[in-house]
Amino acid sequence: MKPETSFLSLAEELRIYILSFLSCRDILRCTSVCKALCQTYMSSSELQYIVEMSGQRLLHVSDTDNGIPVSVRLQLLRDKAHAWFKFDVHSFETVFVERPLQLRQQVVAGGHVYFYNTYTAMIFPILPKFSQQQFQRNWPPGTLCSVPNSNILDLIMDPAQNLIAAAFIVDNRRVCIKLGALDSDGVHPQAAGETLILSDGPENLPETLHPKLKCFGRHIALWRRLTNSTWGSMDDEWQLQVWDWKHSMTSSSILRFSYTVVSESKTNADFLFLGNDRLLVITDNLHLYLIEDMSQAPELLAHFLMPFPLRLQCHLPMGDIEHSQTHMQAQPTMYTSDPAHRLICLTAYSPDASFYYGTQVFIISTRIFFDLDGMTVATSIRWEHWGPSNVRIFTHPHGSRVHISGNRVLQALRVPVGSGDSEFILHLMDFSPLAMTNSRGLGQVVNEPSTIEVFTRKTGRRSRRSLTTSMPYVQVVSSNRNLKSSDSNLDKHMDRQG
Repeated sequence: MKPETSFLSLAEELRIYILSFLSCRDILRCTSVCKALCQTYMSSSELQYIVEMSGQRLLHVSDTDNGIPVSVRLQLLRDKAHAWFKFDVHSFETVFVERPLQLRQQVVAGGHVYFYNTYTAMIFPILPKFSQQQFQRNWPPGTLCSVPNSNILDLIMDPAQNLIAAAFIVDNRRVCIKLGALDSDGVHPQAAGETLILSDGPENLPETLHPKLKCFGRHIALWRRLTNSTWGSMDDEWQLQVWDWKHSMTSSSILRFSYTVVSESKTNADFLFLGNDRLLVITDNLHLYLIEDMSQAPELLAHFLMPFPLRLQCHLPMGDIEHSQTHMQAQPTMYTSDPAHRLICLTAYSPDASFYYGTQVFIISTRIFFDLDGMTVATSIRWEHWGPSNVRIFTHPHGSRVHISGNRVLQALRVPVGSGDSEFILHLMDFSPLAMTNSRGLGQVVNEPSTIEVFTRKTGRRSRRSLTTSMPYVQVVSSNRNLKSSDSNLDKHMDRQG
């Protein structure tokens, strides 16, 4: 009789190849079966790389390895995570730049800063050269849009995609969105055209208020309030239109909300892309939509109810794509945070509630927006059923700042120092699973729940309510080295550490 061939009798290279098809959790389970499998794991950079990527909630960006060995990529990944344990609060450079007059917005994205106002825009790099392409450019008046009597409503630049998109108001009425490349004039090489077509008809054009333009991968979306009469008209509505800009300049993927529904708590509302197929609309509550098909309106998946009416403001992530540079290669290896396992940040104000101290910051794991198995479409999910275990609430003194990158949070907490001046103390937190197991005593593991007290007022009565949240994290650094509030580099420094 032929002896049976066991898994352990296979060559180690073949065992590693077979195990590489397993999930991170299953690979770790195999290491606890016997010493031989544990040794196989410990000797394999490939298996450890899979576990490290999953533990840090990252996805590999294809075609960016450039021949860098897996062992080197693994070490770079670990060095990036451990850098949070030994960050230098004074590690920044001062960049002097002549900003546009009447500055409308200043944004940090992909290792760059860009500014814009009603007529002009500019972009320049703020980090050492880490990618294949950096951009430094200034657009004088009239160069972004050649249409007469046009002003910029909103503008986005995406260095990772070499993309600039600008929404213009023409003759104080008609809105158009122009796409272009950061490194040249003319049509973006990957775009289906130059101008996105809006749903407005040729006649009776509504007035556009509070426009917000956002981009994620192949999607661009415009969120705006439309009104045909005076402010506060019951005919007003909020509209969100989404385009797949790489495949078509037209779209029927449109959401409409009545003004009274969105503005029950006098909020302007907001939205956020959750990867390439989901969209989160933020009003008093959170509304999750599927956006797979641009030929039809987004499909409502679920309503996530907040504990009480809140004015919510969404903070965009910074530095979502990571770049690691080796001494061996001139090209970077890249990875990006997993949209299904990352963080979003909302700051909350309430017309019907008062907090003991400052502003409430909701750090929310996006996993709750992807774990919908067995749930009826368009279900309303109460806060008690989704919030406590997937959220951590922090109280910020007024004037504090917060930035997120993947599963990491960087808070600059304002500390008054008298004479109207203030300083900032930095708190860094890591919510990834590996941070919990690899903190090595250098960070404080926070497992215990935290509670804030809120006073709510409803129908003239004042009541007290407690909100308890328990999503675990590692507080990597609580810096006693302060940054002056007058330091204009604070946001750029925070982006660099993120």
